[in-house]
Amino acid sequence: MLEVIDKGACSDAHPSPLLFVHGAWHAAWCWDEHFLDFFADNGYRALAVSLRGHGNSPTPKPLRGCSITDYVDDVKSVAEALPTPPVLVGHSLGGLVVQTYLEAHAAPAGILLASCPPEGSRNATLRLMRQYPWSTVKAMLTGDTMLILKTPERARKSMFSPTTPEPVVRDCVKRVQQESKRALYVDAIFRSLPKPELVSAPLLVLGAELDGAFTVDEVRSTATAYDTVAEVFPNMGHDMMLEPDWRVVAERIHAWLAHEGL
Repeated sequence: MLEVIDKGACSDAHPSPLLFVHGAWHAAWCWDEHFLDFFADNGYRALAVSLRGHGNSPTPKPLRGCSITDYVDDVKSVAEALPTPPVLVGHSLGGLVVQTYLEAHAAPAGILLASCPPEGSRNATLRLMRQYPWSTVKAMLTGDTMLILKTPERARKSMFSPTTPEPVVRDCVKRVQQESKRALYVDAIFRSLPKPELVSAPLLVLGAELDGAFTVDEVRSTATAYDTVAEVFPNMGHDMMLEPDWRVVAERIHAWLAHEGL
């Protein structure tokens, strides 16, 4: 059984549940810090899943071999257990999972936060190699993906803004975990890239100005691929749901969902 944190209830104003999908190294906890309570308090049913091998979710095979397809299957299993199809909200690698899910599954809408773009994470990986050449190569060879985030200083550069309080960064470093070598270094780079032309659900694409993983240009290219316009939040890092200004992101999502009748 996958770990699912489930809060709130659907209302007449917001009849569609929200299913939050975390990115690499994270689990459902990252949404439970702020977002789940915010949306539950605003009349939504808000759920966050820990993908297999993350948080308290078991995995039938070693995590290092888990694929994007496996993660999509996890999202599908949770979505199909709900009484109505959920709005999918994906962060980072979870955004890639959401894009892939939406190719073949109906949903009222999708929301991408600091998402891996449809062209994959090749450029992001090359940037990491320039920053930390030995650690990145070693991570790719050994599957020890935590080498990239082994210190608060590295975690801040990748996931947070310079002004994020140090306790927030250190707490995140304590909670992040290994990621699948296959998902990071094979599927997200070239093997399991999304096909935007197959996605019909409306999408909201949000990015962060100070994202250490995906550039503003990549966020905008993601929006272009889905015939929409990206919205970029200033002075914000990659982990938008954990940053000090997380509320402005949540309120923008809330407003967009209300506009869409969701």
